[in-house]
Parts: sequence; C-alpha cells; structure tokens
Amino acid sequence: MATRERRGGLAAAVVAGVLLALGRAAVAAEGSAGPHRRFEYKYSFKGPHLVQADGTVPFWAHTGNAIPSADQIRITTSLKSQKGSVWTKNKSIFEYWEVEVTFRVTGRGRIGADGLAIWFTEEQGMEGPVFGAADRWNGVGIFFDSFDNDGKKNNPGVVVVGNDGKLQYDHQNDGSTQALASCQRDFRNKPYPVRAKITYYQKTLTVLINNGFTPDKEDYEFCAKVEDMVLPSQGYFGISAATGGLADDHDVLSFLTFQLTEPGKEVPTLDAEIPEKDKEKYQEEFEHFQQELDKKKEEFQKEHPDVQGQPADDPFETVSDRELRQIFEGQNRIHLEIKQLNRQLDMILDEQRRYVSVVTEEIAKRGSAVSGQQGQVSQQEIDTVVKTQEEVIKQVNEMKIAMADTLRLISGAQHPGSAAGVYETTQHFNDIKEHLHVVKRDIEQLVQRNMPSNEKPKCPDLPPFPSCLSTVHFFIFVAVQTVLFIAYIMYRSQQEAAAKKFF
Repeated sequence: MATRERRGGLAAAVVAGVLLALGRAAVAAEGSAGPHRRFEYKYSFKGPHLVQADGTVPFWAHTGNAIPSADQIRITTSLKSQKGSVWTKNKSIFEYWEVEVTFRVTGRGRIGADGLAIWFTEEQGMEGPVFGAADRWNGVGIFFDSFDNDGKKNNPGVVVVGNDGKLQYDHQNDGSTQALASCQRDFRNKPYPVRAKITYYQKTLTVLINNGFTPDKEDYEFCAKVEDMVLPSQGYFGISAATGGLADDHDVLSFLTFQLTEPGKEVPTLDAEIPEKDKEKYQEEFEHFQQELDKKKEEFQKEHPDVQGQPADDPFETVSDRELRQIFEGQNRIHLEIKQLNRQLDMILDEQRRYVSVVTEEIAKRGSAVSGQQGQVSQQEIDTVVKTQEEVIKQVNEMKIAMADTLRLISGAQHPGSAAGVYETTQHFNDIKEHLHVVKRDIEQLVQRNMPSNEKPKCPDLPPFPSCLSTVHFFIFVAVQTVLFIAYIMYRSQQEAAAKKFF
C-alpha cells in the first residue's frame, strides 16, 4: 500500500514538472517572437537600373570618388589615395532597423587597403579620414578593415565602433582600443559577393557575415554582438571606403533597409510618417492638378463633340492585365517552340523509317533467294534493327538539345567555364557514331547469314541521303567554331583584366 502511494506521488511530481516546463516554454516562445519587418525603399538601393539619367541614385547622395552604375556603386577604384561614400538623403524615423549589404572587395595584391565602412550616424559624414567618412561621428560604424596597421596580423577583420561625437578614431591600432566587438573574416577576392546583415533591435546590435564562398544568400555566420547599445533615434545610413598606398576595388551591389517593429505594437502607416505640412502641400498640389485635368477634359469635349458620351480608353495597364499579357505571351512562345521541335522530330523520324523499310526490303529479297540454305530473316532480328534505329533517334534528339544549349552558352558567354558545353556536344557526336557502327554491324551479320557461302557478302545500296553538308565538313565546322569560341573567351578575359583598374 505504501509502495502504491509513493508511486502515485512520484507520477504526480513528474506531471507537475512537465506542465511547468511546458508553461515556461510557452512564455519563452511568446517573448522570443520575431519582430515585424517592413522594407524601406527610401533607404535602400539595388540594381539593375540603379541610376537615373542624370547619374544620381534615387534617395541617395554620393561624394568623392564614388561612381554609380546600372548594377552597382563603385565606392573607390583600385587606385591609390581614393575616398568615396554614399549616404541617404533623409533621416530614418524608426527606432529599430536591419540592413543587408552586398559588396565585393577585389584587388590584385595579396594585401589590400584600406577598407569599407557601414554607418548609422546622426549626421551625414560625407568626407573624412575614417574609411572615407567624417571622424567624431555620433552613432555606430561597422568597419571592414583590410590593412593591418598595428602589425598584429588580425586583418582583414570586422570591427564595431560606437561614438558619441567626441571620440577620435584610432587608426594606428585599427580601432582595437575602441572596438565594442570584432571578428576576423577575410572578405577580399571571394568567388561570390560578401553579405553583411546588421540588426539593431531592443538596444542590441548584431552583425552576421556571409563569407562569399557559396551562392547561398542565407549562409550567414555570427560575427559580433553588442548589448545595451544606445543609438540616435533618427539618423542617416551610409557606406564609405578608402584606399592608401595599396588599393582595392570596393563595389556595393545592394543596400537593403528594413524597419523592425516589436510584436504587439501597431505598425506605423505610411500616412503617419508624412509631416502635416507636407500632407497639406501634397493635397493642394493634387487639387490643383485635378482642376487642370477637368478643364482640359471640358476643352476636349468642346473641340470633339462627336466623341461625347463614349468611355475613354484607360491608357494605363493594370497589374492584373500586365500579368495576363505576360502569361499569354510566354505561352505563345512556348507553343511556337514546341511546334518547331515537333516538325524537326517528324523529319528525323521519317528519315529513319525510310531507312528501316529499305533495309528490311533488301534483307527480305536476299533471304528469299537463298531460302533453301538458311531461310528467311527472323522477326527478332528485324526488331533488333528497329530498336537500334530508335536508339539512334534518341541520340539525335539529345544531340539537338546539346546543340541548343551550346548556342545559348555561346550567345551569353562571359567566362571560360562555358566551354564545357562544347565538350558535351562533341561527346554526343561520339555516342551517335558508336550507335551507327552497331547498326552497320547488325546489318552485315544479317546479310551474311542469308547469303550462300560462295557468294561474297555485299551491303545493300542505300538511297542517297538528302544533305547539303557532308560529315567531314560538319566536324571541321564544329572544330573551327570551338577554337574561335575559346580564343574569343581568352581575348575577352584579357581585355577585362586590363581595363579593370581604370573603371
């Protein structure tokens, strides 16, 4: 009886412990819910079509040696003593934020300089000695330092330095005496762009780095974390770079900014972010344009009384109409491509059937002439020839696909790796040649089996193949095209390498 009571008490204690653990887990899950993210286009940029016709980037200002282009902004070129930066034109009006920056740092030397910096400051630091931006800033700077000034062999590295507007940056020690957090990461000359995700949420700054070794955009690694960090409630985002005695190309491909809102709080609307004065100004402009539009409509109706009452066609295309049009155009192109492929396949199949019928008739004639000795050709052997011909047809289809891939690679080739398609095409030609030899051997065996021993075996005469290009000429043409393609790739790579430092 006592044993049963002890067991019952133990079971009750276990159940109570499980319920307590579940309650704590639920509370922790509620507390750890992620913030709401909203993309802020006025504090972001990304290619393609990054710059406008006048060479400016919308909502951003660039200074120094920064060169905006359609796909990226080159903050500094690989020349000595260069400085450049880009900054948002408007201050951010949200407390917590997250930025995702994609960039490349490339150079010919084993060691580069000076580095690149990502900023959030109370005022724009257009030009200065700290990686191309102003010193004594009020905010935070995340520095991607390439050059080892203090000789401690801890560069390239990432350093987080905060400032209240009174601190002067320590260049000689690479900011190590002022760093709030740091990590050692090599971000130079990577096969893929390097990505940095910087999050400021609930007074905690977190830095994650994608080292650029893989194309996976979400392959981030933890770098640094600073807690209890107080930043200005409003500020400018910016990115700058500088070179010294050594030089690297510092290219920024994208800068994406997100507003973070705590769970449970109402997400601010776009109207709430517009000042009251600006709202009144925009409303007056809207009413003015509306009145002008009404006047022009009345004038048009007076000048064209015959079209009164007819609904005017909407000159603008809605989103749904555009999507439907794109779908129909894509389906039409796919339909045309399929019809063309079907025509080509029908031509190939007709040729193969004609050859099979000719070979079968020839074998049947020879077999009837010597039926007293070896008999007619069996149905199994004919099926073997037909199956072999079907394999040839399959290889021809694969060759056609490979040729299409090769043409696509040639038209859009940008690096020598595209030469792999030519090798695959040549391999398909070799496979087809082997299958044709198999067909020829099978036919010779059938003919020898159905002919007298004293008669010399002779292959049946096949009808002439309607072709305007011989096999030898075709292979010569493929070889010449391959050589010219490889030469063009080598020439292009040399030209890009020679002109790289001047861009």
